[in-house]
Amino acid sequence: MNHTLTPDDHASAEPPAVRVPAHVPLAHVVRGGVVEGVHHGSVVVLAADGTVEFAAGDIEAAFYPRSALKPVQAVALLRAGLLPPDEEALALTTASHSGEERHLATARRILEAAGLTEDDLRNVPDLPYDPAVRDAWLRAGRGPSRLAQNCSGKHAAMVMTARARGWSLENYLDPGHPLQWSVARAVEDLTGQGIARVTVDGCGAPLFSVSLHGLTRAVARIAAGAPEGHEGRVAAAMRDHPELVSGTTRDVARLMRAVPGLLAKDGFEGVQVAALPDGRAVGVKIADGADRARMPVTAAALLRCGVDPALLAPFARTPVIGGGRDVGSLRAAGALAAESAALAAVPEGDGPGAAPRDPAPTGPEADPAA
Repeated sequence: MNHTLTPDDHASAEPPAVRVPAHVPLAHVVRGGVVEGVHHGSVVVLAADGTVEFAAGDIEAAFYPRSALKPVQAVALLRAGLLPPDEEALALTTASHSGEERHLATARRILEAAGLTEDDLRNVPDLPYDPAVRDAWLRAGRGPSRLAQNCSGKHAAMVMTARARGWSLENYLDPGHPLQWSVARAVEDLTGQGIARVTVDGCGAPLFSVSLHGLTRAVARIAAGAPEGHEGRVAAAMRDHPELVSGTTRDVARLMRAVPGLLAKDGFEGVQVAALPDGRAVGVKIADGADRARMPVTAAALLRCGVDPALLAPFARTPVIGGGRDVGSLRAAGALAAESAALAAVPEGDGPGAAPRDPAPTGPEADPAA
């Protein structure tokens, strides 16, 4: 197959509308008691039965999930015949990893199990994502590589699946390749909607546009999947190996460790999804793509799912720094102001969600509120 998706190729469900999203204020940057900045966005909270329990902004407009789509892509690869060598490898399939040695070693293990090498990957060469790892990498005289790029686990799983099915490897990123057709079908199945647009993600893979509501519904279905099914396998791998899904110091790993049973995945341009085993789920999109607002809004939304506020409080605030001191904060606001206030009232401590003292950037495109 060497053609792109057309409207006739979609599932029976309608795709979301392509429009300028009607985002609303979701977070305030407060410095010295003055609101210095406002982040707009959209958020949705789903109940266990899949109904919308809360929404703000525009949850039905078409948008690009970026790396938050990776759990769905992992389910698609399992359906297409992926045979990961172990559950750690399956977790890395969903990862936007930090480039730590354990990430690279796991990606190599996927390739070796398929009789392939890094040369078979077609993702964009890059340096490790984590700043400390990247600095050590450069000091060692190493340059960009496909294995170090944060999507290498997904790409390794893609070529492993293509090899297992006897599909061509050279063009596995072509939207018309049978591998990508398989991914598109899974996206439509799990989101319950057609695909609005197809473009290219930063790593070079096809990227499918759905709505924030659809993406959140898909992740909820994965989180609540039966243990023996493809969805359940992906959910278990992510929960058991959160540091492989992101990185040792990343907030997504800490959030999954802090909240029992939680599945969470971030994406570039301020996207975050999180879901509990019973199907309760949240989806967040920050309009300007600022990563710093992603987690405080997510924490406030998870409070609406009934998660213990003591577990969420460490994620509810991003400090604003002035002269090397903490002089303010970035917190959820607007439609989530009440939840933000409830989390602000939780006493500070060193609970399961507490950040390390010198954390690396918390996710893709991290930008501390300095």
